[in-house]
Amino acid sequence: MTVLRDQDLVHAFDHASRTYDRLTALNPGYRTGLLRSARRLRLPHDGAGLRVLDLGCGTGASTRALLRAAPRARITAVDASAGMLERALTKPWPARVRFRQLNAEGLATAGEGPFDAVFAAYLFRNVTDPDRVLGTVRALLRPGGRLAVHEYSLGGSPVHRALWTAVCQAVIIPAGTLTGDRDLYRHLWHSVLTFDTAPAFTDRLTRAGFAAARALPVAGWQTGITHTFLANRATAPAEAAR
Repeated sequence: MTVLRDQDLVHAFDHASRTYDRLTALNPGYRTGLLRSARRLRLPHDGAGLRVLDLGCGTGASTRALLRAAPRARITAVDASAGMLERALTKPWPARVRFRQLNAEGLATAGEGPFDAVFAAYLFRNVTDPDRVLGTVRALLRPGGRLAVHEYSLGGSPVHRALWTAVCQAVIIPAGTLTGDRDLYRHLWHSVLTFDTAPAFTDRLTRAGFAAARALPVAGWQTGITHTFLANRATAPAEAAR
């Protein structure tokens, strides 16, 4: 299976950044799904006075969703790919949004935080050690801070696996092949098949010390394929055991 990791994956995203927005635009509901997940953070008062981390911001689609969900929040958007960030920075942003080139693991020593909320879209499939990254995220959150993970994570039914494979083979991989990014989109296909199911990732969140972890479906053709995972930073050992 073609599953890329670490610098190989960063380089693949650097190359794909030229056409990434055009390809994601082919996905019905891509931006609507991101917005729904961002709104599920339920940040009060339009995010006024809150600090929010967009972890794995890519070309800024998730950042834009956060801005729409919490237009008064201060957003720090980070990504490991210089190419993706370059594309993000070509777009207009208010002064309260700033971008940094960092990988998820590097956040622990980057002097960032604490944050009131973290949004991570399409990130956890792509990290070598998701538990380590969850530990970093938990440390960066204020006690009671909110986490929303928007991710391809199958519901467990063979139907979901079959639909995902059909879409990848009929649309995603051929489109990526035309742009010279076939390996990245084969990675996308296989990374979803090998990643946690929705119940397994919910359990992973709980083991990492998050409270009230739950998975909510994303509407449309991605139902059973993409989920919003919501959780809070546990403030006491008893919470983490729930």
